[in-house]
Amino acid sequence: MKRYLVNLLIAIDQFGNALFAGDPDETISSRAGKAARRGRRWGCVLCRVLDVFERDHCEKSIEVDRGRSTP
Repeated sequence: MKRYLVNLLIAIDQFGNALFAGDPDETISSRAGKAARRGRRWGCVLCRVLDVFERDHCEKSIEVDRGRSTP
């Protein structure tokens, strides 16, 4: 049951990213981490918020093989 809930949350996360014109197979955290690396304000702000729950969450979540690449 726990794995089912985790999978469901990831699917919702990816769906949310797709709604905002992102890669449907990438999470919002991964996209935000890449944006923060590029200095994009929205990415920096979201990553700071997520740091409250898990330190360096966005950095840990970056999927280099999904979505837009980072420098």
